[in-house]
Amino acid sequence: MSKSKGQRRKTRKKLRKNVRDRGKLSTGKIIRDFPVGSKVAIILDPSVARGRPHPKFHGKVGDIAKKRGQAYEVKLKDGNKIKKVISRPEHLRMVEA
Repeated sequence: MSKSKGQRRKTRKKLRKNVRDRGKLSTGKIIRDFPVGSKVAIILDPSVARGRPHPKFHGKVGDIAKKRGQAYEVKLKDGNKIKKVISRPEHLRMVEA
């Protein structure tokens, strides 16, 4: 049988919450507002499946480019390329610059 190539492969540690953080998501994380140009870190929240970027972007830092509906467009550097990642605010955290 061939190996699975799904989007959640090799994410056993990335998509695991701390014991004290388990449970329902707080509403403050859902209604957060990020100004355009602010620095954010992409930290995946495993309890929310919607609007989750690819796991390879977990832990990366980028800038908010614009808002797209409920989600945000984050520009970040992946190798030598500038990439655009669309993510909902549950998976983003502010970074002090």
